[in-house]
Amino acid sequence: MCGIVGYVGGQSALDVVIAGLKRLEYRGYDSAGVAVLADGGLAAAKKAGKLVNLEKTLVERPLPSGTTGIGHTRWATHGGPTDVNAHPHLDNAGRVAVVHNGIIENFAALRAELAGRGHDLESETDTEAVAHLLAEAFSSCGDLAESMRQVCRRLEGAFTLVAVHADEPDVVVGARRNSPLVVGVGDGESFLASDVAAFIAHTRSAIELGQDQVVELRRDGVVVTDFDGAPAEVRSYHVDWDASAAEKGGYDYFMLKEIAEQPKAVADTLLGRIDAEGSLTLDEVRIPASVLREADKVVIVACGTAFHAGLIAKYAIEHWTRMPCEVELASEFRYRDPILDRRTLVIAISQSGETMDTLMALRHAREQGAKVLAICNTNGSTIPRESDAVLYTHAGPEVAVASTKAFLTQLVACYLVALYLGQRRGTKWGDEIRAVIRDLSRISCEVERVLETMEPVRALARSLKDKRTVLFLGRHVGYPVALEGALKLKELAYMHAEGFAAGELKHGPIALIEEDLPVVVVVPSPRGRSVLHDKIVSNIQEIRARGARTIVIAEEGDDAVVPYADHLIRIPATPTLLQPLVSTVPLQVFACELATARGNEVDQPRNLAKSVTVE
Repeated sequence: MCGIVGYVGGQSALDVVIAGLKRLEYRGYDSAGVAVLADGGLAAAKKAGKLVNLEKTLVERPLPSGTTGIGHTRWATHGGPTDVNAHPHLDNAGRVAVVHNGIIENFAALRAELAGRGHDLESETDTEAVAHLLAEAFSSCGDLAESMRQVCRRLEGAFTLVAVHADEPDVVVGARRNSPLVVGVGDGESFLASDVAAFIAHTRSAIELGQDQVVELRRDGVVVTDFDGAPAEVRSYHVDWDASAAEKGGYDYFMLKEIAEQPKAVADTLLGRIDAEGSLTLDEVRIPASVLREADKVVIVACGTAFHAGLIAKYAIEHWTRMPCEVELASEFRYRDPILDRRTLVIAISQSGETMDTLMALRHAREQGAKVLAICNTNGSTIPRESDAVLYTHAGPEVAVASTKAFLTQLVACYLVALYLGQRRGTKWGDEIRAVIRDLSRISCEVERVLETMEPVRALARSLKDKRTVLFLGRHVGYPVALEGALKLKELAYMHAEGFAAGELKHGPIALIEEDLPVVVVVPSPRGRSVLHDKIVSNIQEIRARGARTIVIAEEGDDAVVPYADHLIRIPATPTLLQPLVSTVPLQVFACELATARGNEVDQPRNLAKSVTVE
């Protein structure tokens, strides 16, 4: 979950690393630190809190100038967010510095072993042990890359490690196991980072590192091996967005920018998906059509917002393919002994492609013989690489921790996968698929229309800033939308918020209804699911009769809800299955504005990180 940057080249390493960390602060902001090689030695600085605290320290106590360095922004796991626990961690001689993402599971035994040999470890972290182990290994072999390989063979868990040594001033070494690390290749300079956003201002040429690999960076190139030292094959790729895509672009928050980017993101995810013959195409498919035709069950694994996208996908997959579909929390999946076999298709959804819970669920599924299709936003990440098929969402970088455009593009991708399966299995005719694609292609304009009418939603959010609880209700695909709306409010406003299936209201949750309690209701179209529409209108009446303040999201022309809505939010009329693409947007805006009114940090909510790379 932490942000990592490494650099070797001709520029000021400190400037490059700090700029990269600013782009990665969404990955962790409990503390930050840097280390620079200069004048035959190693200089480091680190500070608890956000990156700005470190920058102030560097102004007061500047580091010497050097052209090789590493940096880190931390999301705390072992040990609290203190100056001592911040990265980088050094050995006792101050010659080696290490930054780390992930968890080293056998660190306690390693610390005890090092202490027995006279090492003095100051922090509570699992990382510091690695610095001491690297120092020991280097004293024997005199080569940092080989030292890293020796140490990695002893480590258990998931980790990304990046290290420098004062005796090799023009080298940065990195290693990865189950945690993201990407190489940037420039002209006379090389970069390492946990996300390409860190070096996109310098180069768009990247190399993806595989599992259990060590990379040695020098100005004139990189060398990649496995943990045993054997040369490793790597794949180069070109990043298809530029540095401006990772900037705020005049918005106060990245989240506001990313909400505004949703029409384009939706359109980009659809781009090029259907050929002249009307056949759908994914990005990479290594699953024979015969296997898809013979599949008898779909299982979706995901976490958080991606899990809500999967819940909506279930409706589309079962309706369009007539296959049973289960949606599982990836964090629970492999621990309950799920029933999988070679006729099961598993769909893994992850914005980053590095979500550890989802990755481990994917691996468990493949061990049971199931085929895995990944929906992901990050080219070259682990989940797509380990899957049998991939559909990239092309949302561009999403920096704000609370997911917005990633969610909408995941929905579009899920619809495309459902149609693709319907096409391969013969449950959807070509003209039916083209009709849905036409509906999807119009959605970006509808999302734009929604965004143009959000000022009343913002005003409503500001008026509720002192409330302690908001409830969300929905039916059919509106139920996962309610869950997502509640999650956004929890993440951003730190409010108690719950999403319920509206039909379950009378089975317990109605006891929560009290005078002036805000309740958001997502109303299905009266055209597509008229029975459901009538029932949810009854639910609105039930909660309003008990004094709740009703906030109703309903499509244009739905007049039946007007008498029962204290606040009415209109959305464009869309096919029922596609309605979440427009009904979710007001809830994103609502949560963002309410958090702002409460004085919260919108892009970096407390205790959260963008990419969850530990279980």
